[in-house]
Amino acid sequence: MSAPTTTTATFEVAEVAEAARAASGLVPAPGALVVDPAADGAPDVWPDPSAPAVAAPFSGARSGLVVLVLDAATSAALAADPAGPGSEGLADALRPALEAAAGSLGPVALGPLRTATAADLDLASAPVVPLLADGTARAWVSLVASGDLVASVPTGAPLGGTAGLHLLRDVEMTLSVEIGRARMTVAELLTLAPGRVVELDRAAGAPADLLVNGRVVARGEVVVVDEDFGLRVTEILGSEQA
Repeated sequence: MSAPTTTTATFEVAEVAEAARAASGLVPAPGALVVDPAADGAPDVWPDPSAPAVAAPFSGARSGLVVLVLDAATSAALAADPAGPGSEGLADALRPALEAAAGSLGPVALGPLRTATAADLDLASAPVVPLLADGTARAWVSLVASGDLVASVPTGAPLGGTAGLHLLRDVEMTLSVEIGRARMTVAELLTLAPGRVVELDRAAGAPADLLVNGRVVARGEVVVVDEDFGLRVTEILGSEQA
């Protein structure tokens, strides 16, 4: 397959190579996968147009779209493996690899996974790094810095374990913002009166915490929107930071 055309990307080849390295051990391929040592972002061998691909947006320390394409032989071997994706689908089988690839950039949150084919994706200007098994390209990893490829990925319901998430979209959750905390004794609490200043454990100008059902998921700066307070999100926290 010849390289398609038109997508703009700003990720460096070295970053994509590191993402591919992080994902290599998590791609359920028949043999061990390694990053192509000659990878320069423009593979000599591209996947067949019908080769299956999974893509997912991510945000946090960096944002963009992470893409993983499998060659037909690897996909077929995965489907035939009794321990393969089964009813979970290809998207869930590749989720750990996609999370590792995006996570190589720093703390990020992965969005819904969507399946496509290599022909659906336009990776001409995005760095693409092959993963090799015995010298043959069996998978390809790419990072796209904007949402340019999102329109190229089918917009149906997310596949795999995320397929049921649409059932939860109307569930209400408590969202709160915390600018700081303070500890005091009961005696100090009883002295509270109008005009009393309570000193918090956070410096002026430090980011506030965004909590969902009591769990910190992001941080940002407090702003005023039409005379109401709001929070401009500046950081999405990974599970290890929350």
